[in-house]
Amino acid sequence: MELHIPTQIAIISISLILFTCISYSSSSLSSSELSSPSNLHPSVVDSALEHLNYTGISEFRLLNRRRILECQDLNPYLQINVSGNATIGDEEYLTVNVTGVLLPADNDWVAMISPSDADVSYCPLNKAMYVQTGDLSDLPLLCHYPVKAQYMSKDPDYLSCKKKECKEYKDGKCTVTTCGGTLKFHVVNIRTDIEFVLFTGGFATPCVLKKSNSLNFANPNQPLYGHLSSIDSTGTSMRITWVSGDKEPQEVQYGDGKSQASEVSTFSRDDMCSKVIPSPAKDFGWHDPGYIHSAVMTGLQPSTSYFYKYGSDSAGWSKQNQFRTPPAGGSNELKFLAFGDMGKAPLDDSVEHYIQPGSVSVAKAVSDDVDSGNVDAIFHIGDISYATGFLVEWDFFLHLISPFATQVSYMTAIGNHERDYAGSGSMYITPDSGGECGIAYETYFPMPTPAKDKPWYSIEQASVHFTVISTEHDWSKNSEQYQWMKGDMASVNRSKTPWLVFMGHRPMYTSGNGLGADPRFHDAVEPLLLDNKADLVLFGHVHNYERTCSVYQNECKAMPKKDQSGVDTYDHSNYSAPMQVVIGMAGFHLDKFTDKPSDWSLIRISEFGYFRGHATPKELQLEYVNADTRKVEDTFRITR
Repeated sequence: MELHIPTQIAIISISLILFTCISYSSSSLSSSELSSPSNLHPSVVDSALEHLNYTGISEFRLLNRRRILECQDLNPYLQINVSGNATIGDEEYLTVNVTGVLLPADNDWVAMISPSDADVSYCPLNKAMYVQTGDLSDLPLLCHYPVKAQYMSKDPDYLSCKKKECKEYKDGKCTVTTCGGTLKFHVVNIRTDIEFVLFTGGFATPCVLKKSNSLNFANPNQPLYGHLSSIDSTGTSMRITWVSGDKEPQEVQYGDGKSQASEVSTFSRDDMCSKVIPSPAKDFGWHDPGYIHSAVMTGLQPSTSYFYKYGSDSAGWSKQNQFRTPPAGGSNELKFLAFGDMGKAPLDDSVEHYIQPGSVSVAKAVSDDVDSGNVDAIFHIGDISYATGFLVEWDFFLHLISPFATQVSYMTAIGNHERDYAGSGSMYITPDSGGECGIAYETYFPMPTPAKDKPWYSIEQASVHFTVISTEHDWSKNSEQYQWMKGDMASVNRSKTPWLVFMGHRPMYTSGNGLGADPRFHDAVEPLLLDNKADLVLFGHVHNYERTCSVYQNECKAMPKKDQSGVDTYDHSNYSAPMQVVIGMAGFHLDKFTDKPSDWSLIRISEFGYFRGHATPKELQLEYVNADTRKVEDTFRITR
């Protein structure tokens, strides 16, 4: 839903008239008040859809729309402290201790805030612009959304007050007893200092009880979160991209004494998209991304392993890593993994802005597969981190994928949650990117694309030509991307790379309940796939796994036949149509299937997992792997 400009101006005017500084005593918050939405500004009480950004909704997700109050709490014993060193390492589990609580409540909670001195004075423009948040007070969470939060009841001893302390004695007897609790927070190096804040009132009517001291990372300039990507089809070069708080160029050292200086880029709040009412990326979701370093290692050999590290003497160095270059285009064998819609999930008991529950198990399974040495490349086809305007989420996602993205080429396609926003030129005007509009994605994941905001490319590895497109940019006939697709697929030398694999984010075929396929995309692009005899088409966006027959215009043109082992085999020596697979099951909450799927739908699985491929010049062996059980739940072949 979009508000018309006159309505937006009226809301801002009303908000200025109605704004007052209201404080509540924590002891005066009744149960009815705690469950009441009256703490929201009247103009946004019924506007949950306005603030969804097409992402998951929960009390925590709407926290940015609350007035953050300062509790008038007269408790002199209350403390919140963080155990451990004064500075934080690059990854730690911090113990947060709350003590001196007179009356524990099930709506007490602790949030991790960064930066710790977040204040309205640090926000762009002025208070009137924050009517979108519904938070019209002067307190810290107005513009800086909590990174993560936990209810104190996560400690089973908190509400039962098993951790008692006597605070006052009279005549040798204890007259005042307090309670306490302990929480653990998983923290990664996000470069800016942090603090932990104790609230009461739950997420619906929060007020601040106590704040911890500010905590700093030991080295905010530390080079972190490296990930590799290919720049061409030769297998002789590899790009390494990493994040640091240091703006000075660093370098990658690799092989036998080689080095290459990094190019440094970043993006600012001003680069984010917005409307009259600011997007999350523009205001309360903003977090400084630091500096993104990227360097290309050259002079390599295909299908060869190398050691490397990145950083500088002044900023620090990464650990030594080992990677393997992909096979050159035209060679014989390729082993690759593919998936869409991964995101991330907390490694503690926290709630966060947006959680993809299957992401951790899928990442672990992918990491184990890569560690086995049987993977040459990974393709992640859209909906990468699901940061959606809450920029700190990118650091947590990059931390999640680093164990395997530092070992093999990690190629990506853009999705709706990276690009879409009204008025930004995206094909769809939903606010799915939260105002990022592809800026963060393209900075973190430089691909061999024609130019900025033209995120389509092709690359060849062994016997496969991969055509990777953006479903979020114009793909209509005569568009620049359409002409590129047409030319790219028509130019494939099938004697060199006999297999043509087409990838993008939004599917042409799906039996998933809810999100459907865009018939315009289907009608415009599907003929290109047939004309150029695409063998395998991979899409995400719908959060399950689904395999089709050889399909064109919603009709099966051919069915696979069972081989001697009972494996479905598509014979492309007698080509009839592409076969398509939805692989959006890598993290996001799974989608169910319709009760009456179409005839073209052969296999449907709603479990978290990933897609595995093994290509030789004569055969594509393909399978779906369940991340939790590690079992192969679907296997098929394409032969020629």
